[in-house]
Amino acid sequence: MNKAEEFEELRGLLFSIAYRILGSVSEAEDAVQETWLRFDRSTTPPTSARAFLSATVTRVSIDVLRSARVRRERYAGPWLPEPLLDDPYQDPQRSVELADSVSMAALLLLERLSPLERSVFVLRDVFAFGFDEIAAAVGRSEAACRQLLVRARRHMREGRPRFEADRRERRELADRFFDALRDGDVDALQNLLAADVQMVGDGGGNAPNLARAVVGARNVARLLAAAFPVMARINVTFEPHEVNGQPGAVFRAPDGRILHTLALDVLDGRIQAIRSVLNPDKLGHLGPGADAWAVHREVQAARRRTD
Repeated sequence: MNKAEEFEELRGLLFSIAYRILGSVSEAEDAVQETWLRFDRSTTPPTSARAFLSATVTRVSIDVLRSARVRRERYAGPWLPEPLLDDPYQDPQRSVELADSVSMAALLLLERLSPLERSVFVLRDVFAFGFDEIAAAVGRSEAACRQLLVRARRHMREGRPRFEADRRERRELADRFFDALRDGDVDALQNLLAADVQMVGDGGGNAPNLARAVVGARNVARLLAAAFPVMARINVTFEPHEVNGQPGAVFRAPDGRILHTLALDVLDGRIQAIRSVLNPDKLGHLGPGADAWAVHREVQAARRRTD
């Protein structure tokens, strides 16, 4: 097997590591490409291509994250990760951990960690790397990596409990949610939402968005029930689809272009959070982006005609 074949065999794993460290599809793809360039330039064959490439993509991602954190502090409005519809790395023995770790909620918790804590947590608790491999990847001793992991786990536990493992139950709840959304049924929507549910949107200043998070089951249900029927009248559509390993949907403008994604955070039989990514800069990897402002104007015009 030559270098290119070894790399392609591991590309899915490398992207999945980088995405969890960075929370950005575009930055993860760039990190994977830089990893290939370094691998291709190396003159001494590594003992383990997997160990070498995983360590390289981790180091590249740490460097990218350190600069990205400064940009995110200046971000316009709430920041959410770039939505991921399909994780290229699959491991049936760790499917629950993989789905949990790529969720919007988990990635937002990871944002609270230092780059080293985040990387150690991802390598150990998500991908089950040994501490010797992790130490080589992050340039710290094994003892230091164990301490980093202890701190990272504590922060993650304090943030929220684990997701429910029953994927079928989550899908059924999501199906009921989207049926109620199509019907504009306030009561049906409210019955599916946690009392303190939050609805958050990330427009990045590049798309119409909520001025602030909407909180509370009744408030969120009323907003959704009022908004989607009007959107449907101008032929905005949505396709239910897993988003970051959780139930969600991709919304399309009347011309079929990507308008935004929506992800549902489900726990204890209720929807705890609804997160929507509208920033076109974060949607390009999903397909051609819509003119969100033009769609917004059409929605406003349709609402005036109804009133």
